[in-house]
Amino acid sequence: MSPGRPDETEQERADRNWNDLLQELRVSQTGVQLLAGFLATIPFQSRFSELDGFQRAWYVGLLCLAFATVTVLLAPVAIHRHVFQEGAKRELVQAGHRLTAAALVMIGLLLGGILFLVVDMVFDRKAAAAGGVASVVVLALLLLVLPRRVSKKSRDDEEG
Repeated sequence: MSPGRPDETEQERADRNWNDLLQELRVSQTGVQLLAGFLATIPFQSRFSELDGFQRAWYVGLLCLAFATVTVLLAPVAIHRHVFQEGAKRELVQAGHRLTAAALVMIGLLLGGILFLVVDMVFDRKAAAAGGVASVVVLALLLLVLPRRVSKKSRDDEEG
């Protein structure tokens, strides 16, 4: 979470952090909800019957992961509703931060899994495995490694 500004109180910082977190949640919730919705419609497509047993099981796993990700992204809002006006904004922001971080990991796995399924259907399982692993590596670099590097650089710049 972001460091305080010299002229803001702890409550103002918590409010600012909550508003920042809400903006992040709005972006990620929309994307994941769209993915989950599209996944939910796949069994109603004519080619769904062509999936083999592995692909069907993989699909159901992805559907479960998509809905779990939507739930994790909605949890900070549910917590906020529960603790509204109880003076727990700091705790709310901390819980929301952890849940959003978990959701980013889940989103990366979901995207990699979707890529695997599509490539498996279009080409074969070997190409799907290569594409899935490559996508998870790229996503890990962009969603985990890069943010940590930016954060470290920011801290180093503040100290130096």
